Amino acid sequence: MRDSAPYLKDSDFPRITRNALSVLQVNLGYLCNLSCTHCHVNAGPKRTELMDKKTVDEVLAFIDTHSIHTLDLTGGAPEMNPQFRYLVEQARLRNVKVIDRCNLVILLEDGYSDLAEFLAQQQVDIVASLPCYLQDNVDKQRGKGTFNKSIIALQQLNALGYGQTDSPLILNLVFNPQGASLPPPQHALEQAYKQHLSEQYGIVFNQLYALINLPIQRFGSVLLSTGQFDDYMKLLKANFNPDALASVMCRTTLSVDWQGFVYDCDFNQMLKLPLGAKQPLHITEVSELLGQSIATQQHCYGCTAGQGSSCTGSITN
Repeated sequence: MRDSAPYLKDSDFPRITRNALSVLQVNLGYLCNLSCTHCHVNAGPKRTELMDKKTVDEVLAFIDTHSIHTLDLTGGAPEMNPQFRYLVEQARLRNVKVIDRCNLVILLEDGYSDLAEFLAQQQVDIVASLPCYLQDNVDKQRGKGTFNKSIIALQQLNALGYGQTDSPLILNLVFNPQGASLPPPQHALEQAYKQHLSEQYGIVFNQLYALINLPIQRFGSVLLSTGQFDDYMKLLKANFNPDALASVMCRTTLSVDWQGFVYDCDFNQMLKLPLGAKQPLHITEVSELLGQSIATQQHCYGCTAGQGSSCTGSITN
């Protein structure tokens, strides 16, 4: 796999600083039941990196001593970490909102048949990846058969109350472009998703998040291998939106890797770009973050192009 990291270092991205911390995004490991082409983590079934219980307890200790209102769990497939349920339960006991970034297919895998019920019992918000509402496009990005499995999983979640009107169980979907392009306007796309999924499959959900593909890891390698990297970077820079700078996720979110080291965002984590571009820092060593400089490189144009892109979708939509 070709590494895009060297092509991102010579950066003219504007300097930005941190606001008050409110969200802790924890990558529980790179093990995943899928190998999606747009994955910026390069996750897959053969990855072995998983957060252990000692580090999970260090994450909980950090929550206890900081004003964290949201724990955002990602991976890989975060649910494949043996400590996943323990961490969810402990966070909910602390009245912390928990988000599970779920690929949907995991809910149908052997050994996970009760996972959807567990998430509902714990009132975990689900952010589910469904990069398109058309079967051919999803199967192309995520693997043959993943679309039909995703539909079955969504129907199961709906049956438990997820996405239903007046239900506290939140189900949001994530769209990613097929390739080297920006997503269409989020609101219009959400309406198209809702109409198609409702009419064809009886599926309902709360919101759609339209995310821009970042030119790193697996997707960055695809861009380099197909000769599209330079053009994609030009596209991102040509569509730079300064209004998005105020609300990029790195201002209020701290990213934690499977070993407990911290970063300004999940993308910087994949590039091994430490917090504030300084020396590697462990979550047990973090003190004051407010006002600190955020480590930036050329990939940051991906979060500020067009409508902008964050873990909750478009920024300026």
